[in-house]
Amino acid sequence: MSIEISRPAPASRRILAHGLYETRNVLRNGEQLLVSLILPLLVLLGAHRLDIALGDGSLPSIDVITPGVLALAVMASAFTGQGIATGFERQYGVLAYLATTPLGPTGLILGKALAVLCVVIVQAVVLGGAGLALGWSPDPAGLLWLAAVVVVGAAAFTALGLLLAGTVRAEATLALTNVLWVLMGAVGGTVFPLDHDGAAALLLLLPSAALGEGIRTATLEGSPALLPLIILAGWAALAILAARRWFNWR
Repeated sequence: MSIEISRPAPASRRILAHGLYETRNVLRNGEQLLVSLILPLLVLLGAHRLDIALGDGSLPSIDVITPGVLALAVMASAFTGQGIATGFERQYGVLAYLATTPLGPTGLILGKALAVLCVVIVQAVVLGGAGLALGWSPDPAGLLWLAAVVVVGAAAFTALGLLLAGTVRAEATLALTNVLWVLMGAVGGTVFPLDHDGAAALLLLLPSAALGEGIRTATLEGSPALLPLIILAGWAALAILAARRWFNWR
């Protein structure tokens, strides 16, 4: 009598399945949808209406605001959303359990990264469509660079979110990711450009400022923003190395 031994699916299929599973969870979760899609959309609409109401040019135009809101949304899904979800998975023991399955730690992380990219695509379609309806006119030549900045930015903020989720308690991760997201969005150069002169220029080294600057340069000028890309890649590398050193699966 022969005994059939079941073998796990190929790694690519396991990662794809887990990525789609996490994507569905995010899109079904009202709280995550609020942070990752609804709030950025409200910021876009509110800033546009306020600019029209004031009518004095004191606020940036829709061509400046829309890229900033896209950056804000990327941070919401990659940093806040993944950080909170991973933090509670770690606290409840789900993370350690999944790491022992054929998916493995690497597959688990890649699946989460895939989920972030899927959510970012949804955000880009919804927020980009809203921006176009409001008069946003991005330079077509910069759309490829826009995608590059978004991918590198999503990697950096996902790594930062996972680092936070793997080193502090879930409740602290919940509080910190939300507070940092608001601060980076309001004064960290994400939605509104920072001053490039004087001491304020140092804030351009923040990942939030680099993401906002990179997307704005791509859509406004149609050219690559090499310095923001380098800054984001540096943050991603540092966060990944730190997570490998200090991330606690339990």
